[in-house]
Amino acid sequence: MEKARVIVQGIVQGVGFRPTVYRIAKSMELNGYVRNLGNIVEIVLEGDKDVIIDFSENLKLKKPPLSQISSLNIEWLTAGRDEFYDFEILESSSNFSGSAVIPPDIATCDNCLREVFNPSDRRHGYPFTACTDCGPRFTVIESIPYDRERTSMEEFPLCPECQTEYQNPEDRRYHAEATCCPVCGPSVFLYQNGILDLKNPIKEAVKLIDKGHILAVKGIGGTHLVARTTADDTVEELRKRLGRFNQPFACMSPDVETIKTFAHVSNAEEKVLKSINRPIVVLDKNSNYHLSPYVSPELHNLGIMLPYSALHHMLFKYSDEPAYIMTSANMPGEPMLTDNQEITEKLVDVADYFLLHNRKIINRCDDSVVRFRGDDMAFIRRSRGYVPQPYDFSSLKSDLNVLALGPEIDVTFSLLKEGKCYVSQHIGDTTKYETFKYLKTAIKYLMGITKTESVDVVACDLHPQFFTTKLAQELSERFECEILNVQHHHAHAAALAIDNQVDEMICIAADGVGYGEDKTAWGGEILLYSGRVYERPASLMPQKMVSGDLTTRYPIRMVMSMLYDHYNPDELVDLMKKDYLPYFKHGGPEVDLVDRQLQKGFNISQTTSTGRVLDAISSILHICGERTYEGECAMKLESVARSGEEKLKIPVEIRKQNGMDILDTSHILLSALEEKLSGEKINNIALAAQKAVSIGLAELAIQTADRTGVDIIGGSGGVFYNEAISMTIKNRVESAGYRFIQHKNSCAGDGSVSLGQALVAALRF
Repeated sequence: MEKARVIVQGIVQGVGFRPTVYRIAKSMELNGYVRNLGNIVEIVLEGDKDVIIDFSENLKLKKPPLSQISSLNIEWLTAGRDEFYDFEILESSSNFSGSAVIPPDIATCDNCLREVFNPSDRRHGYPFTACTDCGPRFTVIESIPYDRERTSMEEFPLCPECQTEYQNPEDRRYHAEATCCPVCGPSVFLYQNGILDLKNPIKEAVKLIDKGHILAVKGIGGTHLVARTTADDTVEELRKRLGRFNQPFACMSPDVETIKTFAHVSNAEEKVLKSINRPIVVLDKNSNYHLSPYVSPELHNLGIMLPYSALHHMLFKYSDEPAYIMTSANMPGEPMLTDNQEITEKLVDVADYFLLHNRKIINRCDDSVVRFRGDDMAFIRRSRGYVPQPYDFSSLKSDLNVLALGPEIDVTFSLLKEGKCYVSQHIGDTTKYETFKYLKTAIKYLMGITKTESVDVVACDLHPQFFTTKLAQELSERFECEILNVQHHHAHAAALAIDNQVDEMICIAADGVGYGEDKTAWGGEILLYSGRVYERPASLMPQKMVSGDLTTRYPIRMVMSMLYDHYNPDELVDLMKKDYLPYFKHGGPEVDLVDRQLQKGFNISQTTSTGRVLDAISSILHICGERTYEGECAMKLESVARSGEEKLKIPVEIRKQNGMDILDTSHILLSALEEKLSGEKINNIALAAQKAVSIGLAELAIQTADRTGVDIIGGSGGVFYNEAISMTIKNRVESAGYRFIQHKNSCAGDGSVSLGQALVAALRF
């Protein structure tokens, strides 16, 4: 008779791991116990040595579908007299070491849905139905170990029937912390100036939505604004109330078959749509698109997701609508609303009615968003359904605790502890006070559930004025630790590197803006990345930018800057007044003002941004004259270019400037303008100009790779969400004999900057 202690780490909390251990141990006639130790599962076994070894192999093979085992270690103990006469599940203990791995929220499983839609089941029509295989986790957990009394379900004591299920190791609801029923669980209600007395508030809510009303619907990790997608007036009214006049709305549809009536769905996209993670997937509209054009105005695609909670499924049970708008309920730049009082107060002028519930949301968590480039999935936002699953940094063999705070606008933060890097849910724009407060609260929470009392390094952006940079200084003083400023595009490259497990590469870092080492705005860079350090051998041509932020919003000002050295000033002013006057907020006087600023060099900064170049092309082709949301001009350029014919070729010019290889982007813009003035079709020019930028970036990288001998080229930054640009660069790089890598499990945009910062900090220290 042998005795062993088995320690299992990974995603083993809240996924039915202990009952699985129980069933395997009982079937193999092993005695002992299993219990949670906060972040790990401890199993003590008595039996034959070979049987215990077979048990560990069986556990790996038969582990619950939502679990992940990162390590399983057997410690052989001194065998004495028989200590155990059965196998049991013990209460959890908070005495542990190591890092917690909390599972993400999971879409409602088929078993639970069958109960919800079965008229004879006691959970029929119950919107909070969940079990060990599905339902909320991250959004309801207060602290660890993950037990009901440490979740927001503590307020809802189990009824006798639920208690029986909860205590039965053979039941799929054994220690399913979110389990409940209509007798003992949370309740949903319809609100308008008070709670309305209704037998079926969900059914009534659907009637209101289908009549054209706008509803705020509180879900698992936050609140959505919900409206019809088939009525132009309803969509336009929602835009008016929110002040989002052009930004595409995310939608939810009941099933994939319905989605296919208005969008193309590949096999790979369908698999992700149906996955337990249930992200929003950006899909191309098809020729039968029949939703309102105002859902996703002037774009060829739209974001769509399937229902991921029983409540969502019930909404569509009562409606024949092909899709509902399901956009995050928050004021611009602020966090998604979760508290009932805040929801009703802050959305009083937006929503007509409120479908709410009385379960507290511990952690707000926005929907994740993905897009495909060919057959490869790319995260635009990694949040609900994925967070807080950590990235594996164990290859670094570092015991540092690193807190990385990200950039400033599209913020996540990361916590590196004991070889695991936890990237937070989407935080957002930290220039907004409420979002900045949310960031600090979320940091405190994540450090709490991982039992992280101090950090060795705080990493942040290089920009000295970012709120996250200032917070980094505050935290470094609190923890009496080092602070590391990481250049924005170095962090992009690092995130790409850890995602693909490479140590060295040439990285094309293409985005809107990142504070450069020379204190100018970078955004079209070729970096020689080698982990803790990088070199910058090439970039796009540095361009003048008049009055910074104004140029970002009104890209026609960028056009004037880029063309200034190629035109007689008077002719350029005449061209702007003749063909582009509506794109200047203050008309003719503004054109003259920009001209004088360029002549005198007043209030002019410098940028190598790819985003600004694409915006300028979009503006000069009369595609988009004002950027009202992030990436708007470039996204609309991509949509117009999709219908273009490959009959034009805009030449790419690369030359030396101050010892660097430089792509002449003014020449690309000038060529686009000349084609437009000659009468060429706008979509053909858009395609050619976009392709010229892509080929130019690829050639800069290839030349650098040829010179340095590095055989991997990668792409990072928000520009790589553009499928056409990504595929053009990929094809050009691979045709030159190099391996091309992109983000797979991280974001190409700023959502993974904190991940890269954490890696650089770990390597530096």
